[in-house]
Amino acid sequence: AGKSVGIGDGVKVELTACVFCRKNDDCPNKYGEKKTKEKWNLTVHYYCLLMSSGIWQRGKEEEGVYGFLIEDIRKEVNRASKLKCCVCKKNGASIGCVAPRCKRSYHFPCGLQRECIFQFTGNFASFCWDHRPVQIITSNNYRESLPCTICLEFIEPIPSYNVLRSPCCKNAWFHRDCLQVQAINAGVFFFRCTICNNSDIFQKEMLRMGIHIPEKDASWELEENAYQELLQHYERCDVRRCRCKEGRDYNAPDSKWEIKRCHCCGSSGTHLACSSLRSWEQNWECLECRGIIYNSGEFQKAKKHVLPNSNNVGITDCLLEESSPKLPRQSPGSQSKDLLRQGSKFRRNVSTLLIELGFQIKKKTKRLYINKANIWNSALDAFRNRNFNPSYAIEVAYVIENDNFGSEHPGSKQEFLSLLMQHLENSSLFEGSLSKNLSLNSQALKENLYYEAGKMLAISLVHGGPSPGFFSKTLFNCLVYGPENTQPILDDVSDFDVAQIIIRINTATTVADLKSIINECYNYLELIGCLRLITTLSDKYMLVKDILGYHVIQRVHTPFESFKQGLKTLGVLEKIQAYPEAFCSILCHKPESLSAKILSELFTVHTLPDVKALGFWNSYLQAVEDGKSTTTMEDILIFATGCSSIPPAGFKPTPSIECLHVDFPVGNKCNNCLAIPITNTYKEFQENMDFTIRNTLRLEKEESSHYIGH
Repeated sequence: AGKSVGIGDGVKVELTACVFCRKNDDCPNKYGEKKTKEKWNLTVHYYCLLMSSGIWQRGKEEEGVYGFLIEDIRKEVNRASKLKCCVCKKNGASIGCVAPRCKRSYHFPCGLQRECIFQFTGNFASFCWDHRPVQIITSNNYRESLPCTICLEFIEPIPSYNVLRSPCCKNAWFHRDCLQVQAINAGVFFFRCTICNNSDIFQKEMLRMGIHIPEKDASWELEENAYQELLQHYERCDVRRCRCKEGRDYNAPDSKWEIKRCHCCGSSGTHLACSSLRSWEQNWECLECRGIIYNSGEFQKAKKHVLPNSNNVGITDCLLEESSPKLPRQSPGSQSKDLLRQGSKFRRNVSTLLIELGFQIKKKTKRLYINKANIWNSALDAFRNRNFNPSYAIEVAYVIENDNFGSEHPGSKQEFLSLLMQHLENSSLFEGSLSKNLSLNSQALKENLYYEAGKMLAISLVHGGPSPGFFSKTLFNCLVYGPENTQPILDDVSDFDVAQIIIRINTATTVADLKSIINECYNYLELIGCLRLITTLSDKYMLVKDILGYHVIQRVHTPFESFKQGLKTLGVLEKIQAYPEAFCSILCHKPESLSAKILSELFTVHTLPDVKALGFWNSYLQAVEDGKSTTTMEDILIFATGCSSIPPAGFKPTPSIECLHVDFPVGNKCNNCLAIPITNTYKEFQENMDFTIRNTLRLEKEESSHYIGH
């Protein structure tokens, strides 16, 4: 039995009962959290307290109960004790209908019972069953039942207290109880229309209709290891005849009994030996995915696995797999198969793929403090911080080194990522002029910088950074198909002396000439393990192949493996391997050159434009394209956004133009906004634009080079 206590005016309730509704029920979905303050002998339901008509939150959140002072709660209980509930006919009715001239008062649970509506917003108004807001539909064309889009049970599509319709999708209907449970679980950041994902219009209507949307993060974001099971890889051999004596579930990494998953769906597997795969890097497709490829016309282009020469192994052993057990919940693998079925080919837009990867980014933000003059070390410190999570949204604050005042100012995330990728491209981790391969830097290996470089590149791509565009085809093929399936070319060799040796060997015209060159380079060839017996002139081709393989691939094996591990961050490497054609366009090729047309379409006009200034802006873009200006298209984009090219995932927010009564243009890189001056003549407009953009970028370069010089 609960202890009875007095709360004023002779009213006594048990300590475990709410002082407003006198109920012991502990049902957060219906009545809100039940809070007991033993120090003051007080228990309340959160909703009973929140909706009471005569009390206001006068304290801070940690004071009293949810910011409602104890003395105010006691006064409200005393006031309510004089009011009789029009439902249960008992005293303590603390909630009144706000409709003019309506005298009805009731307890919160009694109001729910009679289908009153409580609005958890604004002044927290309450409406009785006669005055509650309703959803009005001009015409009802629904003759049959429709499913609730949350629980999928069929309901009559007629708006009522228990049945609500989405304001943004006319064919989306819900049970009130389903909506309320979803709102409590999703919170204000994730509660949205289940059909179109609209949040603003949807939440506004649901609040009007009495759905409580708590200002908290989603329950699945707060639960530790909530999606741990999704991180478990599928590990089972599904080929029809598994040759592993330890069984189908046996997985021994770095051996022939390692499980390799289907690179299309990830939900079927095979031992390397059971499908005659020579290495883990080799791609393998399950029977279901291979059937889809075959039907889409891609089968002829797909690589075929080499079958062993043993007579005991037939084609069915390697190509026919058992279907793997499927979970009721749709897995990422099954989603991949759906995408395969929808399209006739594997080709997909890289922007779409990056946006899909971006779905991993959570609402929670992490602020990075970046010294613009020392971008590499700042980024390294930030990404190595134990509190950094690649899936958190990134905010950038620029700081100044040795600034005693500790001042900081907001920075552009996309500008930061653009500067970081520029530094990475020109760093000692890569070698080559335009198309780059990994270098061999012992100090970088010691500091694990190759891993960090791969991680930075992956984070940049997922968080909206620029196209890297500096990978050689050889480096890209090593990442996608594996080093053992990649053949380097002479252009991959950046060492002049090594390139000369290869050229001399390749151009040898006689066996004697070839042997002479080998004798001259004997020490080098012995050191790299490429000495071979020369009997014919054609042996030179195998020798060149060996030298290229060593210098470009074997020599940098350790940096490559480290870089590849970093690139696995946020699932980027897996996506690259699944869609090589799409990612080759941004990893191996620089973005297309900007034009007046591209920039004109890129920038939108949000405010009421000045027609004359916009005309000057379009003329200016054309003048820049025609070479009649000291600035370039890239300069304009850098000035406004901090990026010299359009990121493959696009700009966030979309670049915009403002026409202001200012003398010179202003670039706001945080908002990607360019304010252009309103001038009397086009000559004045161009001079002001050229002067400001040219000098702003010059000063930024001088600051950067000043640091590098020291």
